[in-house]
Formats: sequence, structure tokens, C-alpha cells
Amino acid sequence: MPFIFVLIVLLVVLVVSSLRVLNEYERGVMFSLGRYTGMKGPGVVLVWPIIQQMRKVDLRVIVLNVPKQDVITRDNVSVKVNAVVYFRIIDAGKAIIQVANYFDATSQVAQTTLRSVLGQHEMDDLLSQRDKLNADLQRILDQSTETWGVKVSTVELKDVDLDESMIRAMAKQAEAERTRRAKIIHAEGESQAAQMLVEAAQSLQRAPSALQLRYLQTLADISHEKTQIIVFPLPLDLIKPFLGPHGE
Repeated sequence: MPFIFVLIVLLVVLVVSSLRVLNEYERGVMFSLGRYTGMKGPGVVLVWPIIQQMRKVDLRVIVLNVPKQDVITRDNVSVKVNAVVYFRIIDAGKAIIQVANYFDATSQVAQTTLRSVLGQHEMDDLLSQRDKLNADLQRILDQSTETWGVKVSTVELKDVDLDESMIRAMAKQAEAERTRRAKIIHAEGESQAAQMLVEAAQSLQRAPSALQLRYLQTLADISHEKTQIIVFPLPLDLIKPFLGPHGE
């Protein structure tokens, strides 16, 4: 009897020590005598000592901060760029079997991809086309990590650091662009004003009475001015008889 009791106690202890609890966001990759035998979880999982081993895998979204990388753009501008990558495990078996450390592997691929992709674009693209660059980085990273059971959902460029000389050069370029636009707007305004004057002159030529009315209105406006000198413009029709037979 004592032997049977001890055997039962040992069996109970063995079973209790073999129990594992996996949360809803966890999966257990099972190995029996070194061979992959599938996944278990969530909930209570029985893992026999010595015979079986289990590796836990977290299926939640993981945030990976990519450190600043030195990038030389296509137009030979040196910048420092960092990014953040959001990924998760969609196949726990591949994440354990196909790669030794999926987090470090994803981090290294993200760094090399960041330098490679951004090096193919010009400096202006890094500042004005971030959405497109983010989409390209996400697509390339997702293809690279697919065999590891990793799904890259989002890539966001965070900071683009420039040298002081480049910042000053870009400020000068922006100022020159603003000056150019201001001159174009001013020239367009002058052109429109000249065109309107031509149209007004043509209208007055077709209706001489309108010119007389305009003349009277001008005299009325001058009369309200507080000045000691008033210049009365005379129509050419009034002084033409005094200019000679040829109007000269």
C-alpha cells in the first residue's frame, strides 16, 4: 500500500508539473523528442517532461523601433532617417523553426531595407512622399519576412535629420521659389490690368459720349480735393481747330 500511495503522489506531481497555461494571445509550439508536432493553446496544455518541449509565441502586434540609419539619397544628400515597424506573428511554427530569433531578424531586415529603398529616391521625395515610401517599405518588408511567419502591417518614417548646411540651402531655395511666384503673380496682374485698359479704351472709342461722362466725373472728383492747383484736361475736339489745317 505505501508503494502504491507514493506512486500515485508522484503521478499527481508529474501531471501538475506538466500543466501549462497559455493566454488568449499566446500559442505553444510543441516538440516531441525534437520533432515539431504542431501548436497548442490557448488554455491549459499538458507538456510531458523530457519527452516534450513547448515554446511560447506571442501573437500580439509588436512595435519595432528602427534606429537612425545613414542614408545617401539619389541626389547625393546625406541624411539620418529612423522608422517604426508594426508586425505580428501569423504562423508560430515558422517563427520558431525557420529563424533563430524572429525579432532580431526582422530588425536587421528593416534597417537594410530602409537604407536600400530610401537611397533610390531624391531628398524631396523623403519630405513630400512619405505615404508612398511607407507603403513601399511595408510591402518589401512583408515579402522578406513572410517565410518566417511574420506579417508586417505598417511602416512609418519618423524623423529625417539634415545637416545645417542643407537646411540653409533648402531655406534659400524656398525663399527663391516664393520670390519667383510673387513676380509671376505681379506680372500676371499687370498683364490683366493692361488688357482691361485696352478693353476700356476700345469701349470709350465706340461711345464718345461715355468719354464725356468720364471727363465730367473726373472733374467732380477733383473738385472735392483740398488743393490749390487744379488742372482741367481739355478734350482734343475742343482745341483741334486751333492746331492748324492738319491738326498739328
